[in-house]
Amino acid sequence: MKLPDLLSADRHADRVVPPSGFTAQLTLFTSAAMAFLAVFALALSLASGRLADRWAGALAGTATIRISAPPEQMQTQVAAVLALLSNTPGIATAREIATDEQRKLLEPWFGPDLPVDALPLPRLIEITEAGDGYDGEGLRLRLVAEAPGAVLDDHTRWRRPLAIAADRLRLLGLLSLLLIAGATGAMITLAANAALSANLPVIRVLRLVGAKDSYIARAFVRRFTLRAMAGALAGTAVAMVGVALLPRADEAGGFLTGLGFQGAGWLLPLMLPPLAGAVAFAATRIAAFRTLKGLT
Repeated sequence: MKLPDLLSADRHADRVVPPSGFTAQLTLFTSAAMAFLAVFALALSLASGRLADRWAGALAGTATIRISAPPEQMQTQVAAVLALLSNTPGIATAREIATDEQRKLLEPWFGPDLPVDALPLPRLIEITEAGDGYDGEGLRLRLVAEAPGAVLDDHTRWRRPLAIAADRLRLLGLLSLLLIAGATGAMITLAANAALSANLPVIRVLRLVGAKDSYIARAFVRRFTLRAMAGALAGTAVAMVGVALLPRADEAGGFLTGLGFQGAGWLLPLMLPPLAGAVAFAATRIAAFRTLKGLT
């Protein structure tokens, strides 16, 4: 069956399929509900991937050196580390993180009144990579020799889980869409089989007067495909409005904000109604020819 045949109306063939009733309502509701869920699954998958990529990107290209030493040796080791970093290839900048900055980093967990000056906190030095980066193992060996209390943290243990999380979230989003498509096809097949069973007397009469199986199947495929597309269009529209009303992304990168689409990503949900139509087309066509073949 070609697309022009699917879109062209045939009032005689359309009489074979009931225009309303249980099967019509089931097809419309299933398509709308599944499209609604698919939009949110797609939005959550894309937003989760963006968040993980943003976190990983914020850690990429930077490293931290933590210096823990007795108070009388602290400033000497800090100066030694800064001097060592200034002569290390692949390091663009190196700066000591001030006490006020450490206090701001600890505020979300301990509050603004934390007596940072009275705590034996380590001194932190932030490193920014240049070009292809630096030799991490070589830098660690040099730190052991120059400042025994210094430990290099290149954020690898933070970046790797985030990158893995981003890939898995995208995969889960894809699997969710496939499951939604499968459930849609199963429900439409159920509705098509019910409509075919209810109209067996009419189908037998049509075959007696010379109607071909392709003509009868086309009537069912056309009606159920258009119903699925209409339902999916309604579900997609409602879901897109709901996504648009969600809070925007904040600077803190909160997970429950910024779940909407961005830029050209708003075009992705518009693919769902045609996909629902394609699923309905395949499911109804298979169900129709299977039923018609069983009548021979």
